[in-house]
Amino acid sequence: MREVFHQSLEDVQSRLVEIAELVTIAMDKASTAFEKSDVSLAEEVIEADIIIDEKAVALDELAIEILARQQPVARDLRIVVSALRMSASLERMGDIAEHVAQLVRMRFPERVVPHKLKGTFTKMGELDVAAARTLTELLRTEDLALAEEIRGIDDQIDALHVSVFEKVLSESWDHEASATVDATLASRFHERFGDHAVSVAKKVVYLATGDWASHDQEIDTTAVAAD
Repeated sequence: MREVFHQSLEDVQSRLVEIAELVTIAMDKASTAFEKSDVSLAEEVIEADIIIDEKAVALDELAIEILARQQPVARDLRIVVSALRMSASLERMGDIAEHVAQLVRMRFPERVVPHKLKGTFTKMGELDVAAARTLTELLRTEDLALAEEIRGIDDQIDALHVSVFEKVLSESWDHEASATVDATLASRFHERFGDHAVSVAKKVVYLATGDWASHDQEIDTTAVAAD
């Protein structure tokens, strides 16, 4: 029975990795679609989001079944409960990639943002993909050094997010209201994607160390949980 239980926990981890991989692909495609105004690629992201949603639901059902049947305690309980929360964040990251793609579809054949912001959003997309890719590796290997890498990537995304607001609020910004709204929304989507990556990374660190850092604290990867 114990062997079956541990196999179930391994299944939870593998499913988290699988969802993270799909989220990485989704944001990679969405960012490329955003940069190139590629509506076909945007449609792929939108259509594929249902797969991420279904896998997240299946993972949640597995976690709930483990709670009901195995009644885990201590670290095993933390793993299952944290998996439910990580699943929700990963599912939300998939939704955010879909939102970026929806902006592309809505404005096609025009670009979503003016040319002067193209470089900023290209970089934000690259950073989001890097965060998702690093998060996937963190979930696969539990190498806690990767958690701090994700935090560093998120800091860069936040800085670019601030720069977008500075540009759209500056006196030199002479674009229509729709462009202002699109730029603001797109920037917020990228920023929130990074925040969710940090949130999942913090939960992985918590499982390994027993230490729960707040969002504005450095992630402590030095301690190791006793259980």
